[in-house]
Amino acid sequence: METSSSRYLADRLRAIGVPVTLQRLEIARVMLSRPVHLSAEQLLAKVRDTVPETSRATVYNTLRLFREKNLVKELIVDPERVVYDSNVEPHYHLYDVDTGELTDVAAEELHVIGVPSLPAHVELEQVDVIIRVRGKRV
Repeated sequence: METSSSRYLADRLRAIGVPVTLQRLEIARVMLSRPVHLSAEQLLAKVRDTVPETSRATVYNTLRLFREKNLVKELIVDPERVVYDSNVEPHYHLYDVDTGELTDVAAEELHVIGVPSLPAHVELEQVDVIIRVRGKRV
């Protein structure tokens, strides 16, 4: 039996033109039920807990689709770490390089003043800020 949250997520996906499958619905449940920062591999592990037949390709393709539909943001934390953020409202991030923890920083807590001059053929899409921190060394 479909729960009200599953129904809500299915309706939300359909409203933006995303065909609903069991795997996409479970990916949406994991990513969109609360704010999270997950790598594709972390997401795959969580989704496989309830839908074990979910493939890696399905997760990557769904994340790409969700990104295109503005349901998640892709954050390149470092060259070997990409995470997907379910909070698509304007905000920044604090990244602890020692622990790998990524925390949201409200947009009003940091003021970015100005943007560089851009070539005439492009427009600014967004500004991503990742503040990298580490534990103090004594």
